[in-house]
Amino acid sequence: MRTVEEMVEVAVPVHTAYNQWTQFECFPRFSSVVRRVEQVTPSVTTWVVGLGPVRREFRAEIVEQVPDSHLAWRSLNAGPWHTGEVRFRAAAEGRTAVAVRMELRRRGLAGLLPGAPEMAGRVLRRELGHFKEFIEGRGEAGGGWRGTIRGGHVRPGEPELTKSRVPTWPVG
Repeated sequence: MRTVEEMVEVAVPVHTAYNQWTQFECFPRFSSVVRRVEQVTPSVTTWVVGLGPVRREFRAEIVEQVPDSHLAWRSLNAGPWHTGEVRFRAAAEGRTAVAVRMELRRRGLAGLLPGAPEMAGRVLRRELGHFKEFIEGRGEAGGGWRGTIRGGHVRPGEPELTKSRVPTWPVG
């Protein structure tokens, strides 16, 4: 098991960064490894990722999601297996720190990087840079999903997260 953590600061408010991140089907517009994403249900997505000619498809379940705070997921397929979490925190006026942490099987990011686990960190850092360019270039989110998910279940009408309830690594 390998843990990869990376962070980027983006020049948009937390609300904007979070809203854009929840638009999973837009990931191929800025990502060099995400080829396609399908939102199956509010808590389940299907991803096709690839580096070079290698492609992998997997389903992921969002196990926890709190607007403007964080979301955590786990892959559902037998392989490629990983879990992850992304956190959003105000960094300065109109700026957001976006931090991603992933737990990967030894084979690497989504099973695409056999024999090169250190490469997963570089790929994640590059992908966060692409997200930064994308959201700063737009200046606003192209939509957003404001629901809350706990234990993989959508919780409609749950109150907004307060500062005192903001969790820290690790979730769950």
